[in-house]
Amino acid sequence: MKHKGKFITFEGSEGSGKSTQARLAHRYLKSRGRKVLLIREPGGVKISEQIRRILLDVKSRGMSDVCETLLYMAARAQLVQEVIEPALKQGFIVLCDRFLDSTVVYQGYGNGVDLEFIRTVGRAVTKGIKPDFTLIFDLDTRQGLSRKKTAKDRIESRSIGYHNRVRRGYQALARQEPKRVKLIKVNDGKAAIQRIVRRFLNKFV
Repeated sequence: MKHKGKFITFEGSEGSGKSTQARLAHRYLKSRGRKVLLIREPGGVKISEQIRRILLDVKSRGMSDVCETLLYMAARAQLVQEVIEPALKQGFIVLCDRFLDSTVVYQGYGNGVDLEFIRTVGRAVTKGIKPDFTLIFDLDTRQGLSRKKTAKDRIESRSIGYHNRVRRGYQALARQEPKRVKLIKVNDGKAAIQRIVRRFLNKFV
């Protein structure tokens, strides 16, 4: 779908620093006078934040893989409707901390939910809106999980095998869509990584 704005997504497994890099990118683009908006998934609007609480609550252990997938999709549908679509129509640069790629990787590669099912439902809930550009932050799985200082949520608490599948899923996406997706190895400090992010932003926006 064509729109006036630019849609840039930040992806990565646990502890990869993607949220920090998204915040720094938002601050950088604002300093350059750009019309920019930063949002997160799942969440960003009231209904989606309520769904987020259910999804990440460790008490939701009995949730089926398909239920989990559809709840992420529901949160996304509301965010697209309320924020993403209107902002892109108004010409904003929209920075989104996670989007459909996260569901492909976490629920598809991670949990084994059918990828074609995810992509079919995804096309409906996103109204055909796709990221113009995606940055994936790649980090050793154990190293990423060890960065977590607070209590782990329902997804973070899963096995190392699950999180390794997630990482491999992100690497596969980068190979499959090299024009849209750029993989950044997280092997340096956040300032050095942000310089790489800014180089991509400067080329793209």
